[in-house]
Amino acid sequence: MSRSNTILNHDFYRKDVLEIARELPGKCLVRQVDGQLCRYGITDVEAYRGEEDQASHARRGRTPRTRVMYHEGGILYVYLVYGMHWMLNIVTGPQGHPQALLIRGLSTIQGPGRLTKALGIDRSFNAEDLTHSQRIWIEEVNGESPGQIITRPRVGIDYAGKEWREKPWRFILKNG
Repeated sequence: MSRSNTILNHDFYRKDVLEIARELPGKCLVRQVDGQLCRYGITDVEAYRGEEDQASHARRGRTPRTRVMYHEGGILYVYLVYGMHWMLNIVTGPQGHPQALLIRGLSTIQGPGRLTKALGIDRSFNAEDLTHSQRIWIEEVNGESPGQIITRPRVGIDYAGKEWREKPWRFILKNG
């Protein structure tokens, strides 16, 4: 099957993570497996913004694990948590500024570990370019308003301290 003409390009991903976080809910994540396309509306994302963000993996600087976060936006950052769940993140911003968006929910799948399992996403997707991939990409949903986006504090980051824990950097499509 061929790709759609509405795939998001590198310019979209090279903006600040907080700008993209407001725009991504309502867009469509596409996964191609064995010639079949599966489309899912993105409903829930969390922003992680640079080395200063104490909830970000980049808070300790560049490491073998986080080096992909320092690339230009538009590639995936996929890592394992608790030794059992893959997390799907999109690197954003300019090269050298480690920012990423965790995809927390899709239209039919809630929870970052559940969605990677359902979509067959693993370490092999780390550093994959969303603008050229034949397995995964994000499309604009033409002619439709995504609806209202609400913000909430991020989840599962108690280690980051009160200031960073309370930032409203989780963006959710209301009724998504």
